[in-house]
Amino acid sequence: MPLRSNPTLRQRRLGTELRRMREQAGLGGSELARTLGISPGQMTQMEKAKIGVSPERLRTVASACNCANQPLINALVDMASEREKGWWEKYRGTLTTDFLEVAELESRATRLTICTTTFVPGLLQTSDYASAVFDRIFPPLPPQDIATRTAFRIKRQEAVRSSAIPFQAFIHEAALRMQFGGPKVLAGQLGSLLDASQQLGISIRVVPFAVDTFPGSGENLTFAEGPVPELDTIQMDVTQGALFFDAPADLAKHRVIFARLDSKALSEEGSREFIRSVMEDVKKTYE
Repeated sequence: MPLRSNPTLRQRRLGTELRRMREQAGLGGSELARTLGISPGQMTQMEKAKIGVSPERLRTVASACNCANQPLINALVDMASEREKGWWEKYRGTLTTDFLEVAELESRATRLTICTTTFVPGLLQTSDYASAVFDRIFPPLPPQDIATRTAFRIKRQEAVRSSAIPFQAFIHEAALRMQFGGPKVLAGQLGSLLDASQQLGISIRVVPFAVDTFPGSGENLTFAEGPVPELDTIQMDVTQGALFFDAPADLAKHRVIFARLDSKALSEEGSREFIRSVMEDVKKTYE
């Protein structure tokens, strides 16, 4: 079987969890390989996701590593059993890998919690607003690229809009007031936020300027919960693209950050009132 040239985010995560399982057992790669009856090179390729691992082999690895965390083992077996390609794969070669991996992460999550400070979360953006966000990139993107990225972003929203994945967004007041595309586009976006806040499975909480501290400020973060806590993932937006974190220390840190956000943000009803007031202020600039 040929080696994978570009393992997906999920495939890499599975390899990472195999490595963690081995390291927690205090085993070296060569030592575990001998126990499994494979070469050290194969062991390395499994952990780097260059080759796949069958559900049966995964259970053998767990047994050899004395892993007694059955919920984690079952979740990893499910990952190893995945064969169906996601809808985002048809964009491979058209969009950068970051776009595809964010969509993959979101679609496999059991719950999504997002914190944004500079713009409305992508999963809640209108087409006009999303196009304006992409239009402000420098160097400028060709119109066709903007259209493709916008269509991709709207497609990503289906799982959240259909209530298939519970979704919570903490949105800083700065993001509500930043104008992408002008006041009319922003007013339309704020109206769409109000509508979304009434949908089943969607919770929108505002963090106003008046809050004295804002944990995680300056970062747009997504906390994607997996089927078990060990498979949670943090995704951070940066200028160069998307970063992903899954180390236990990173997950623990960001659980605290989001817990603090929960204690600081306005209630859902208070947030709706706040968004409505901002929208009315924006409308006054052009009516």
